[in-house]
Amino acid sequence: MTPTLYYVVCAVLSVTVLLGISMMSRVKTAVRGNIISAASVLAGIVVTLLYNRIACVGSIYVYMLVGVVIGSAFAVRVKMIQMPQLVALLNGVGGLASALVGILTLLGVGQWVSDFPVFSNVTAVLAIVVGVITLVGSLVAAGKLHKLLSQRPVIWKNHAAVLNFSLIVLTVSVVYSAFAGNVFGLPADVALILLISIAFSALFGFAFSIRVGGADMPITISLLNSLSGVAGAIAGMAISDILLVSVGGIVGASGLFLTQIMCRSMNRSLMDILTGKTSVSGKKVVQPQPVMEEPKSETPDEQPGKPSAGEILRNARSVIIVPGYGMALAQAQHLVRQLADKLEANGAEVRYAIHPVAGRMPGHMNVLLAEADVPYEQLYEMDAINGDFKDTDAVIVIGANDVLNPAARDAVDTPIYGMPVLNVDEA
Repeated sequence: MTPTLYYVVCAVLSVTVLLGISMMSRVKTAVRGNIISAASVLAGIVVTLLYNRIACVGSIYVYMLVGVVIGSAFAVRVKMIQMPQLVALLNGVGGLASALVGILTLLGVGQWVSDFPVFSNVTAVLAIVVGVITLVGSLVAAGKLHKLLSQRPVIWKNHAAVLNFSLIVLTVSVVYSAFAGNVFGLPADVALILLISIAFSALFGFAFSIRVGGADMPITISLLNSLSGVAGAIAGMAISDILLVSVGGIVGASGLFLTQIMCRSMNRSLMDILTGKTSVSGKKVVQPQPVMEEPKSETPDEQPGKPSAGEILRNARSVIIVPGYGMALAQAQHLVRQLADKLEANGAEVRYAIHPVAGRMPGHMNVLLAEADVPYEQLYEMDAINGDFKDTDAVIVIGANDVLNPAARDAVDTPIYGMPVLNVDEA
């Protein structure tokens, strides 16, 4: 394969990966987009093997087979409720792969002699740093989501000082790599750089993830996804692989955009989330006004002439279902689908209102409802359906809380203040 043809193929594959990721942003085309991106990555592996003339190395296929077996086992055995943990774990695996590329590059294993050794060394150490941070941060996120670690933010004494010191040391290690071989000799310099970069990257990844609460994990997972792409792109620079640089950059940019969208949906700044802040500070506390006690009223089912919940649903012609994390915990998506089928058989139009941060990862509710074969056409994003609540006949809330809490509009000194919510209270 000629270099010109290789670059053309890399450009085409980069565009198809980008197309696939773009299609994942819409429920109806998400599955197709996932297949296109996966096929493009597979094609990229084949092209890389051919261009670098290593397709005849048998051990590569053994390792690929091991990866296929592990991935297939995950696909079959991991339950939908465990999907956030799996996504976090896969982000970590991506970071580990980039770190390994950086380590081998710094050691000079499997690499041609570079014409730009300083650039190669610096990018290799950067890949190690970002990759190990992604790995350890993702493992902590998966541990919190799986309840192996406390889901509350864990903040140490002098936590910020630990993070700042780690960043300073990591910066020094990156600069040090530019002078590898000129300080204590090449073997000693490389060993010292590896020790410092791996140890302090692991410390930084653990320290920044451990102080993020479980409820903020969707944003943390998006950020770690971005970091895994960045690590891959930097690793591509270290080994002069243009396809890895391109695809890694696309993944990193898309993950960063998703992180920004999630922050906006929760009305949180990324820095507040990463520093473990769970409330909005600097706002004046609104004192509660005295409320006159009212006589205890009967529930709708007890009041004469008031329709029961069952009667409301039987007579409803427009129903909106609002799923939340409680549905995921109860694994009730199939029962919800059965209820929706009964309502539709009774002549009702059923739609699902999906809040961007419902659940424990981006798209969590979409994945669960897709497992229950809910038609894509019935899934609506918050902005598309929020104006319809006031005109619908009935709303069914399944395990959702903060994403529809009207206190987010005016309860100033609360963690959810300012977060866009579903207008369920207008129904």
